[in-house]
Amino acid sequence: MKAQPVVVVLAAGLGSRFGGTIHKLGQDLDGASVLARVLIQVLATSLEAVVVTTEALADEARLSVASRDIVLLPEVGASDLPLGMGYSIAAGVSARPNASGWLILPGDMPLVQSSTVLAVAAALAHHPVAFAQYQGRRGHPVGFSSELYSELSALQGDAGARRLTARYPAQGVEVDDPGVLVDIDTEADLKRARAARRQSLAAADVGDGGT
Repeated sequence: MKAQPVVVVLAAGLGSRFGGTIHKLGQDLDGASVLARVLIQVLATSLEAVVVTTEALADEARLSVASRDIVLLPEVGASDLPLGMGYSIAAGVSARPNASGWLILPGDMPLVQSSTVLAVAAALAHHPVAFAQYQGRRGHPVGFSSELYSELSALQGDAGARRLTARYPAQGVEVDDPGVLVDIDTEADLKRARAARRQSLAAADVGDGGT
């Protein structure tokens, strides 16, 4: 079977800008957690998913994916490892080194649609780097083809993969999905995401004739 891209869901951050005692990825969004909403859309693509997270969110991740698809990292500040977004990307990519590419999707972006994930995955067949965009604005997921494995697997700290998107030709994939721009950092963000989801569901219901 031909190798396919793997979706790497990043869920290892502290989420320190979000108030309260429950991690932002564990917050309820219409009957499921923020992280679960992300994984529902990812799993609907039939692409393989890898969740990079910490012990604090491991049980939440296991509700959606098998333990073999979870990469556990220490909590930020609890290790001398060069943790951060870059390190998380490297861990996820290294867990599936034989994939045809990797789509990086932050775990705090629950409104990204499965069709968007598939569109970016398809673009990797022709481009080393591809990213979702809505009305010309750059968003997530960001995809990287297998030729960039060595550089992705060597990332450290919080640098992320921005320098790779600048170094290699990057293809924007225009999608009708404003969720590619919506991440949840604060309680106000979560409130807006809840409203946007209700609006989207209502619009879909009208489109189906209310059935």
